[in-house]
Amino acid sequence: MTSPEQNSDFSIRFWGVRGTIACPGPKYARYGGNTSCIEVCCGDYRFILDGGTGLRPLGEKLLAAGQSLELELYLTHTHLDHIAGLPFFPPMFKPGNKIRLLCGHLHDSDEKLRDVIVRMTAAPLFPVPLEAFSAELSFVDFRSGETLQPRPGVVIRTAPLNHPNGATAYRIEFGGKSVCYVTDCEHREGGLDEPLLDFIRGTDIFIYDSTFTEDEYPKFRGWGHSTWQEGARLAEAAGVGEFVIFHHAPEHPDAVMDAIAEAAHARFARSIVAREGMVLRP
Repeated sequence: MTSPEQNSDFSIRFWGVRGTIACPGPKYARYGGNTSCIEVCCGDYRFILDGGTGLRPLGEKLLAAGQSLELELYLTHTHLDHIAGLPFFPPMFKPGNKIRLLCGHLHDSDEKLRDVIVRMTAAPLFPVPLEAFSAELSFVDFRSGETLQPRPGVVIRTAPLNHPNGATAYRIEFGGKSVCYVTDCEHREGGLDEPLLDFIRGTDIFIYDSTFTEDEYPKFRGWGHSTWQEGARLAEAAGVGEFVIFHHAPEHPDAVMDAIAEAAHARFARSIVAREGMVLRP
């Protein structure tokens, strides 16, 4: 196997782009209805951002390769739409697989990541307890703001976000390129968030919580989510390469997302709306 320095491919694939709840049906066919899940490849190192319902089809693809897996899954936080895919992730049922789950927002409470997942998979919420999974599972709680280096040549910077119960932003740096994953984050009204601007400055791909439009936002103030317009302002001020609209509201079917895509492109030309199956390279 080659090292990350030898294989310089850097890619991200979107397996779930929705927020709040999965949305099946023809109205969501083009952009997708699964909740947050992104596959990141830095050379030969693969890891996952968030475990929403998009995690299940990703797991099926990984399992079809027929190899034992060593995976790391970085969670922004443990609200249900970001972890609902975990009990249905096929690699967790295969002996020999090693899966490490990490989360950075739990230090403000006594409950650790493993405690949350145990509670989620316990009766009467779920019939299969954590102990029944055949893969080797481990859990890591870190403090938002730490810098992680999971593999040589790969740096993952983190930052806390404004969201109920907390959430973590990730900046992945590899091969002189970077991707920022900033979801479940409510913006600060009256001016741009300077710490967040510094975090995303100059990144090649900026994925941002664009759940609402500015017209919708006043009805949901305090819910912990932002707008695509705020994302465009941040993208412009931070000099990012590409701005990706993400965490689509269930009230926004394909037709609404088409209109958002057109308006966002007019506001910031390097805007794109995330779709399931979309692959981007910094």
